[in-house]
Amino acid sequence: MFIPNLLSADSGGESIVRARIIIVEDEPDLRDAVAEYLGAAGYDVVTAESAAAARGLLDTQSFHIAILDIAMPGEDGLSLGRWLRSKLPIGIIYATAAGTALDRIVGLELGADDYIVKPYELREVLARVRSVLRRVPQPQELQDKKATTDRRAVTFGPFQADLDGRMVTGANGAVIDMAKSEFDVLEVFLTRANRLLTRAAISEAIGFTEDPESSRAVDIRIMRLRKKIETDPANPKFLRTVRGEGYIFTLPTGDGN
Repeated sequence: MFIPNLLSADSGGESIVRARIIIVEDEPDLRDAVAEYLGAAGYDVVTAESAAAARGLLDTQSFHIAILDIAMPGEDGLSLGRWLRSKLPIGIIYATAAGTALDRIVGLELGADDYIVKPYELREVLARVRSVLRRVPQPQELQDKKATTDRRAVTFGPFQADLDGRMVTGANGAVIDMAKSEFDVLEVFLTRANRLLTRAAISEAIGFTEDPESSRAVDIRIMRLRKKIETDPANPKFLRTVRGEGYIFTLPTGDGN
């Protein structure tokens, strides 16, 4: 039986932390169905019928993932997601109506970790939740326990990436504000430095199924990443495009963990 938790198989016997999910959806039947299905899969699930209700819950509770309907009365899911991304280290999955590619692209540009298209199967929701959870940082108390152990770190130019703490610092130790989806892509490149990676390979590494939308999602993440680590994003020094092939992250010999 699948046990939903945030620990890897080699976690050294740490206690399992049940993942907490908030579902923000204005359609009560769909909201209840998703909550019941994810609850049966072993997750702790809380629901809200609007962005306002969700904000109230988030004032007093913490979650690992938020599943947000984009088209809701009042404040929409994109606005709520933008607020969440600025406040909390949380995985975000947007739910959007079929055929609204623009919403999906905007959501990815705002830092979403994934999206699902309505009408969707409950099994698909579960699969995407599991995929995002594999990329969500572990709870702070577990990260604190690891602070005194060796950490995987990669240095490139003025930046240092802590792959275990999922944090990038720049000159003078300043923390670079980076969405989890952006760090996912950076980690793929840093652990495969100086190798040509196709979009299909990148999509697979971050848990996407390769299709035109996934390729677009990869390109968006790389565009955002370049703005944060390249002096001149139009002429990148680290994350270069190989026309017609993919991307390569150039890491000078001797840099790394």
